[in-house]
Amino acid sequence: MKSWDLLELASRNIRESRLRNALTALGIAVGVASLVSMLSLGIGLQRLASTGIQRSGLLDTLTVTPAGNGGGRGFNGAGRATVSPGTEPRALDETARLEMAKLPEVREVYPNLLFSAELRLGERTARRSIVSAIPASAKDSEAFASIQGKFFSSASAAEVLLLKNLAAELAGAAPGKPPVPADLAKQLVGKTLTLSYAERTATPDGGFNVVFRNRAVEIVGIVDRDTNAGGGRGPDGSGGVRVFVPLVYAEGLHAMQGADLRDGGLGLAHAPTYTALVVRLKSPAGAATAEAAIKKMGFNTFSVIDVTSGLRQVFAVIDLFLGAFGSLALAVASIGIVNTLVMAILERRREIGIMKAVGASDMDVRKIFLAEAAVLGLCGGVFGVTLGWAIGRIINFGAGVYMQSQGVPKQDFWFVPWWLVLGALVFSLVASLLSGAYPAARAARLDPVEALRYE
Repeated sequence: MKSWDLLELASRNIRESRLRNALTALGIAVGVASLVSMLSLGIGLQRLASTGIQRSGLLDTLTVTPAGNGGGRGFNGAGRATVSPGTEPRALDETARLEMAKLPEVREVYPNLLFSAELRLGERTARRSIVSAIPASAKDSEAFASIQGKFFSSASAAEVLLLKNLAAELAGAAPGKPPVPADLAKQLVGKTLTLSYAERTATPDGGFNVVFRNRAVEIVGIVDRDTNAGGGRGPDGSGGVRVFVPLVYAEGLHAMQGADLRDGGLGLAHAPTYTALVVRLKSPAGAATAEAAIKKMGFNTFSVIDVTSGLRQVFAVIDLFLGAFGSLALAVASIGIVNTLVMAILERRREIGIMKAVGASDMDVRKIFLAEAAVLGLCGGVFGVTLGWAIGRIINFGAGVYMQSQGVPKQDFWFVPWWLVLGALVFSLVASLLSGAYPAARAARLDPVEALRYE
């Protein structure tokens, strides 16, 4: 039997029992829609996380700390990669910084400067906050893309960027009310803020003294969310970086850091030493090579790539479970295909007998029923993919409206890639063919004489 004749006969048989076949196809569509919507949720969340990491600029960033100091923590305080075995730890000083900057994979190396300061705006004083020094290259990262105001005018300018929660505190906003960065910028940008911090000064005997300083700086912008760009936590352990200053300006402050009380002031008497260095790479592809080279120098390294590898494994498990649950509905729909085709055999026994009497082989009969199963599966698959996509868009829209009402930027949680559409169609087709295998075999085994006698 020719393929075209086979398809035409299968389509005609399906049209004869439209309601029953439509309900069967609808069951397949619901199963495919369940599979597509669940998998697209997992894919969307993974894509959202990956995009956020890439835009943050952390994917091409390494954090380097001295070996043996219990450091080695990254921007979020998680994870540590130790030095290479057999390598002697060394001081994280200016010599080491210049040595790292010469690596072919490295774009820039700068110290991770964090210090505590008290903030005063006129008569209003905010609680002590963590101040982080950031380079001029941070302007291009996604973390500072939504600044209300402007970025620093230069690397040595006496200017600051405030996190919106701290800005709300300085502006005297009502507690519990979500701060609006645009409104805060209108109130604070251009005003003078006083930083009160501890500075270490060298003494003739090679030691150091602690002197408290006040510096006037200009507020130039409000940052929408905590970028955690410099790592660390606030003095009360409840918050991260809340104030950002230019890197060169911060280096000139000589502000006290946590390690200054442990190194005996050697950073003043001799070459500067650092608690941590931030290494920016030319490309994330060079992270492994750069990490290996820095470990051989005798330092600890941490990369967000170490975290993302584990994150991909977590999402793979999540996708597996979502796919398994989504496939349950398709498995139930497959039972409907078996039922539909078995009923078709009982209704068309005389037809099958006539086909065999005029020369149709068992294989021809088997192909007819498999073709009917394939048509049901393909139609249900197409409608199911469309339904799953529509469900995702509706939920995305609802979630976006809710997030905007809470002052949170809108995000897409559902994403349907082309390979998922193609995979869902193939999966529904294969499941339908497997479901139709038994009814097709049963129809092929019918005896033509007995079939012709059937009333």
